[in-house]
Amino acid sequence: MSAPRGDFGESWFEGSYLGDDSRIADDARLECGICWQIYDPAEGDPVWQIPPGTPFAQLPDHWTCPNCDAPRHKFMVLHDDD
Repeated sequence: MSAPRGDFGESWFEGSYLGDDSRIADDARLECGICWQIYDPAEGDPVWQIPPGTPFAQLPDHWTCPNCDAPRHKFMVLHDDD
């Protein structure tokens, strides 16, 4: 069985936002699919000098995981029960 496909033929998975920042709430926490680092907008990212209160969608395009350098599209949205 293959993975479900989005509107553009890309595969998606639970928590995937398919690179579409408009799908992400401003207060959403996201987890790196490579190293499990969590980006919490309430904390920002001190490694990249991102101030607290910065939503994931407002991170610069060149931002990568501060732990493993994974690109933004490798992050998955965490839900309240995660």
